[in-house]
Amino acid sequence: MFIRSARSVLVVLIAAAGCAAVTLVAQVRPPQRKVPTFKVDPFWPRPLPNHWILGAVAGITVDARDHVWVTHRPSTLQPNETRSIWKAAPPVLEFDTDGNLVSSWGGPGEGYEWPQLEHGILVDDKDNVWLGAGGDKDAQILKFTRQGQFLMQIGHQGKGRGSNDIENLGAAANIELDAAANELYVADGYVNHRVIVFDATTGAYKRHWGAYGNRPDDGWFTRQGEKLPGPFSGAVQNEVRPSQYDPNGPPAPQFRIVHAVRIAKDGLVYVCDRTNDRLQVFRKDGTFVREQFIAKETFGSGSVWDVAFSTDPQQTFLFVNDGTNQLIYVLDRQTLQVVSTFGGHGHMAGQFYGAHVMARNAKGDLFVGETYEGKRVQKFVYTGLGAPSAAP
Repeated sequence: MFIRSARSVLVVLIAAAGCAAVTLVAQVRPPQRKVPTFKVDPFWPRPLPNHWILGAVAGITVDARDHVWVTHRPSTLQPNETRSIWKAAPPVLEFDTDGNLVSSWGGPGEGYEWPQLEHGILVDDKDNVWLGAGGDKDAQILKFTRQGQFLMQIGHQGKGRGSNDIENLGAAANIELDAAANELYVADGYVNHRVIVFDATTGAYKRHWGAYGNRPDDGWFTRQGEKLPGPFSGAVQNEVRPSQYDPNGPPAPQFRIVHAVRIAKDGLVYVCDRTNDRLQVFRKDGTFVREQFIAKETFGSGSVWDVAFSTDPQQTFLFVNDGTNQLIYVLDRQTLQVVSTFGGHGHMAGQFYGAHVMARNAKGDLFVGETYEGKRVQKFVYTGLGAPSAAP
């Protein structure tokens, strides 16, 4: 009887130990990782004065005051949009933190060649405003004061000689400043297929590179049967180019559309190779570090359009906008893996139609400019770290 009771106690103890073990395992499971989360502000920016409206938004940046600067394409407004009292806003607009318009300027003038197609804007550490130029004959970038006074032009319209020309651009899409080195990085772009670096004061050429840090080879596209550059003028905003992109083939040895270049605090340079659906990472001298494909099955306009960094000291996260699938991807910067998404296709607040360009302010809020028929800027307020989401 005693033996039977002892055995019963032993069974109970073992069972209890088993339950405790299960409970312990449940307790030590790592919690779900928290990621940056956002909420759209449907009231930002405030309505424009003078019955002005925006065309396709082609550039966005945030200055040291946390003012948001936008360049858009007045030529993309349709006749039915500008009938009656409505008219295109000036191509360069500055908004304060509340979304009020505080300055506006831009357009053709003396001493410089205004772009066929506006594309890209940067306000540098000296309050100078740089503008890209995305038309098929645009081979220049422009530098102005904050008030719109012309300062300098690099390259000349219609003079581009390809991706190894050190004097002219080829439909540059985006501009970034390395203030410590006083160097200007250009995502060059729609016609050319490279990153090129200039002295920010003199405009002198410094260096350039193509995909994987190699010398660009425009002849590769001809050998692939690709028609580049395609028709792309101020009156046309269709950014879909003929392409032989194959998501199942070997990675392309050349950039296709170099749509953005951004520099992290640790000196790594991130390049959006838009229609190759990939983000490539380099050192500042052009040495290739790594690449990551995002939504690799995306054709047409591609999936990797622009990139921004989180505000923490390590810049733990990247944000990548996709104007084809109409999403913002949140990436772990260390692994380059997508950890969350938000957005979705549509015209309602928080949705996108052509999520084209993106910038971040000091608080971590994101600003997304839309091209095609989106023609607006949306503000996404940073709400802290939270659970990952998946956009519909």
